[in-house]
Parts: sequence; C-alpha cells; structure tokens
Amino acid sequence: MTSSCRRLLHPVLLGPSVALVLLAAAVGCTSTDPSASVTVPTPSSEAAAYCRALHKELPRSVAGLERTDPAPRSDLTAGWGDGAIVLRCGVARPAKMNDPQSKAAEADGVNWLLEQREDDGPRFTTTLRKAYVEVTFSAAYAHDATPLAAFAAPVKKTVPSGL
Repeated sequence: MTSSCRRLLHPVLLGPSVALVLLAAAVGCTSTDPSASVTVPTPSSEAAAYCRALHKELPRSVAGLERTDPAPRSDLTAGWGDGAIVLRCGVARPAKMNDPQSKAAEADGVNWLLEQREDDGPRFTTTLRKAYVEVTFSAAYAHDATPLAAFAAPVKKTVPSGL
C-alpha cells in the first residue's frame, strides 16, 4: 500500500479459527474449476526473494489436504487438494484495497483483505507486507476460512511487515 492508503480497511480482529469461520460464512458458496492452471505472478526481485523463502516454509498439508502444487510449477505458487486452496505470492496490490468499504481481517498476526470472487470461493490477500500473498479457496471452503490460519506463521517468518 502507498502511504496514502496505509489504513487497514475496516479491520476485524479475529481469533484463529472460530472467527474466521464466521467471517467466511458471509462470503457465499459457488463453484470452481480446480483443473485450471494458475497464473504465476511477476513480482519485483525483492518480493520474489520473500516469496521463494515463503515457498520453502509452506505446510505439506492444509485442512487435511495434501500439497499438490498447480501448473506451471513455480516458487511463487502452491496448492493443496488439487486446487481447493491455492497460494500465489508476489501478486499485484489489489485495487479493492482502495475501497473504503473493503473487508479486512487479522488472523494470527497477519492482516488479510477479503474479496468474494464472482462464481467462486473467497480470495484473501495479505496487507501491510513487503510482498502481497494471495490465498484462494474453492467454493467447498466458502464457509470455512480456518485453513487461512495455516499460512500465518510462514508469512510472518518470511515476508516482513511494512511497505
């Protein structure tokens, strides 16, 4: 975020699991195509270095789903459960962060912007970090955002706060 946009848009302080479930319940339920390929971000060299470090720290399983990285393989992307959960690191700053009506959440020390994708599950993007990390859930997880907590420790360890 630029210095003129350093506010955490409507922050909501959440506990790790229960509050995330309640937050995601408002998002809705739709469908997704887990076989679709994932677009690999093109971050700055500084952000790419943070993303490579993050990639090494990501868990082997999330919410009981084994890691199955999407195509094309990259240190900037990861997946679990054949596309049920997809992480992309080094994405562009979401335009939604400029919207004063945007929803945001804090989960285990990491701030996330919440966006509902049309005809799909929710997308969460870190805020106030040196690289933007995006995590998308399939419609199967539209009412259960607890998997998001699995990313807090790796993000805090590898992607510094600040802009």
